[in-house]
Amino acid sequence: MILAAVLLAPLSAAAQYDSTYGSTYYRQKVTQFNGIPDTESGEIIFLGDSITDIAEWADLFKNCKIKNRGISGDMTAGILNRLSEVTRRKPSRIFLMIGINDLANGVPDSVIISNYAKIVDRIRRESPATKLYVQSILPTNDQFTEFARHQHKEARIAAINQQLERMAVQRGYTYVNLHDALCDSEGKLSTDYTNDGLHLKGAGYLVWKSILQQKKYL
Repeated sequence: MILAAVLLAPLSAAAQYDSTYGSTYYRQKVTQFNGIPDTESGEIIFLGDSITDIAEWADLFKNCKIKNRGISGDMTAGILNRLSEVTRRKPSRIFLMIGINDLANGVPDSVIISNYAKIVDRIRRESPATKLYVQSILPTNDQFTEFARHQHKEARIAAINQQLERMAVQRGYTYVNLHDALCDSEGKLSTDYTNDGLHLKGAGYLVWKSILQQKKYL
């Protein structure tokens, strides 16, 4: 019942937060993505915000079919706004991670989960053969001050991740728990994997890669 109430959050509430993702960089990247021709079948798309944007996915996995559709600063509403560019390519797999910027910008959990449900439903409708992997929102570390607005969200991150995991069976995607493998003993993003409290260093991406490979998702 709680999940149903979350997913039925009023559209007006969601609309209140839909304009905060539209930075100059966002628009630059979206116009680039829209201009890239469809390529070979079997594309694998990593979709998300700066945590996705930073990584050299094709090199990391030695797979030229992997495409990076991360945009720094993006939010769940931003993913919805640009999702058609992804689904039109009919990728074999999509690896999605989004939500930490929503939290930093004051978007309620109910709106984040509602937007996630819309993203999943659109992928299912527009590219039904695509395997979807929803990856957990990662922890942060308040030892660093550069991204203060993203800090002290541990309880909300945990709650959203729990809902995403529960939704997986209902909506037919695979939930990937990256969060726990990147935590230190206090539940914060380990300094082994970050140097700013939000984004990952190379070692963090190697952990990410290892999890996806161990589970044979890639």
